[in-house]
Amino acid sequence: MTVNELIGETLVFGIPGTRVGEEDIRLFRETHAGGLILYRINFVSPAQIRRLITDLETALERRLLVTVDHEGGRVVMFSEGVTVFPDGLAVSLGGRPADARRQGEIEGRELRRLGMDVNFAPVADVLTETHSPNIGIRSYGMDVRRVAAFVAARVRGMRSAGLSACAKHFPGLGPAARDPHLDLPVIRCGWKEMRSKHLVPFEAAIGAGAEMIMSSHPLYPRLDPSPKTPATFSRRLMTDCLRGELGFEGVLASDDLEMGALRRLCPPGRAAVLASRAGHDLLLSCHKASAQKEIYRALVEAYGNGELSVRTLEDSVERVRRLKEKRSTRFSGGISPAEREGAILSARISRKAVRILPAGGASGRPKTVNSLTGAKGAAVLTPMSKGTKPNVLIVFPRLSEVADIIMVEKELRREARFLRDTLKRVKERIRTMVLPLNPPASAIRRAAEAAGRSDRTVYFCQDAHLYEGCKKMLAVLGRASRRLTVVLLRDPYDVALAPPRSAVVSSFGYRACQIRACLEKLFGPGMER
Repeated sequence: MTVNELIGETLVFGIPGTRVGEEDIRLFRETHAGGLILYRINFVSPAQIRRLITDLETALERRLLVTVDHEGGRVVMFSEGVTVFPDGLAVSLGGRPADARRQGEIEGRELRRLGMDVNFAPVADVLTETHSPNIGIRSYGMDVRRVAAFVAARVRGMRSAGLSACAKHFPGLGPAARDPHLDLPVIRCGWKEMRSKHLVPFEAAIGAGAEMIMSSHPLYPRLDPSPKTPATFSRRLMTDCLRGELGFEGVLASDDLEMGALRRLCPPGRAAVLASRAGHDLLLSCHKASAQKEIYRALVEAYGNGELSVRTLEDSVERVRRLKEKRSTRFSGGISPAEREGAILSARISRKAVRILPAGGASGRPKTVNSLTGAKGAAVLTPMSKGTKPNVLIVFPRLSEVADIIMVEKELRREARFLRDTLKRVKERIRTMVLPLNPPASAIRRAAEAAGRSDRTVYFCQDAHLYEGCKKMLAVLGRASRRLTVVLLRDPYDVALAPPRSAVVSSFGYRACQIRACLEKLFGPGMER
């Protein structure tokens, strides 16, 4: 291979559509990019995604390293052919490490049928007392031993099905109070805390055979005090710590170099050079062709002028080559629906993950995950007296609004029908109101009027700490409702905004299996039988 071809083998690019266009082929040819990352915007169906991969590889006449972000819960890219598992925190609360291994086996088989080589999962970040806007329920929690056990089990499960796992985000993004997609977090943990806590799940992943680890973008000034040196640019962390101290011999991948955290420091091209110098084997540029071309040109220049070592580049490419060669075929088996066992496992985990949370009294201060996951109280949700047929109002968000931005399951895009089908055997008289995610004042008034005429109100709340309308809805329903239950979707931190006399319940996510689990907790088991 030429130096330029070697450079291309270290690049993982995303493309913008559901079909391979001439511009996509030209980009991969000109940059020699060796990896492809697929997102929700690339997916229509299992047959289509297989065709997209085949068309691109056929046009290029070479094999790519095909990757996807498929964590479960919040981060799922494909809407068919795969099980939509709950988030990591729900799996940890409602399952055992053996369940995480089974999840890995199921998703391994499903993703290999769709042509994936690498899954950017599991999340190995350990949560702390700090509010976590980015990781949150994606993590397995605050108990480092439990996180490590679930990470190792998931890695083993994926490996057993022929899918390469990627533990992330090294050396640990759990304490980050800012989202690196948007901003540059600063994590002030010292080496003692890192070694006793945040590095432990990565050691477990390495011990379980993880073939890839992804780095993170925050500054860790007590680990590497060099100015303007996030983990992505830190040789002390990527090479000395991960490879030297932890003994990792697999492929080291960057997170997306287009993220806001790095853009605060330098352009994507310079970021690629600094990440390579730190010890990365794979560089991700996931969205913009302009950034992808800039990264390639900057690397060509850096290897040409001697800033980067060609010998080190050859070592990286050899590690990537060994990873590619672990699979002799692109697709493992034919097109099949998601495995039935996956849905059964997801439902069981979700039911066991449901927690009754202490209402925050509209303090506005996020509770810690530790304080939100301990209790399983049920007294707050005792059913109404026998022989009555209470009027129940369910206020539910219009999740279909964001289906163009995130993967929303098909059944949840028809919200009213989903609720009707799920609750068809419930004896209470139920009225549903499907309102905008960020409800306007007029919708809040209508909900309050309906709550005043109901015996019981159930409000499915999503991101009240981000949406002012949801925050106002909580307050208004708290005053108008005779009896209010708040079901928290996504992260549980909104419990701090719940009215003090309300009952609060969460299954720590917003996937269909988790919403059903919460409804079953409210209306009784067997509601669908």
